[in-house]
Amino acid sequence: MLYQYLTENYKPNQPIFMSDIALPGVKDNNLRQMFKKLCDSGKVKRYDNGIYYLPAVTRLRGGQAIAPSTVARYKYVARNGKVDGYYSGFTFANQLGLTTQVPYTVEIVTNNAGGKYREVSVQGLRVVLRKAKAKVTNENCTVLQFLDLLKDIEQYNDETPQNAKKIIADYARSASITKERIAPYLQYYPDKLYRSLYEMELYDVLA
Repeated sequence: MLYQYLTENYKPNQPIFMSDIALPGVKDNNLRQMFKKLCDSGKVKRYDNGIYYLPAVTRLRGGQAIAPSTVARYKYVARNGKVDGYYSGFTFANQLGLTTQVPYTVEIVTNNAGGKYREVSVQGLRVVLRKAKAKVTNENCTVLQFLDLLKDIEQYNDETPQNAKKIIADYARSASITKERIAPYLQYYPDKLYRSLYEMELYDVLA
C-alpha cells in the first residue's frame, strides 16, 4: 500500500518526508515499519532520519544519491506546492547574477528556522537558516526576497550600478513585484532600504 502511494505521488530521487505521509488507518509506528521493510527490500532508500527517496534507475552501482542542496530546498524552501522560505544573501545574489562568487554556504530565510539564526548541515552541505521578518507564504515569498536583497545590496553586488539596476528590475518585473505588494512589509526594514530603492531608481519599476 505504501509503495504504491509513493510511486504514484513521488518521482525517483525526490525527497520523501515521512511527516508528510498520511495513510488511512496507519499509525506513525506502523508507517516507520513499512518504510523499513521497503528500505530492506531496496525499493526505497533512506537519506536521513525521516527522509527517504525512490532510487532512480542508473548504471552506477548503488544508484545515484540525492544532492544535499535538493533536500535542503525541499526541507526549508518549498515542497508539495507550499512555500516556506526563499534563498537569500550571496546564494540569491549569485542566482541572479549580481555576483560571481560561488558561496560555500547556502543561505535560506524560512519559517522552519527554529530560531532567529541557525546553522545546520545537510549531508555535509552547510546551510544558514534565518527566521523570516514575516511569515513566508506562496504569495509574499518573492516580495520578502526582493526586500532582503535590497537591504544589504552593497554587500552582495559585484556589478556596475547600471547592470545591477537592470538585473534587479528584471527580477521585480518577472515576479510581479509592485509598490502595493511591498508596502505592508516596509515596516520591518531599516531606512537604508528606502535609499536603495531611490538610488537605484526602482520605484519607477514598481508600477
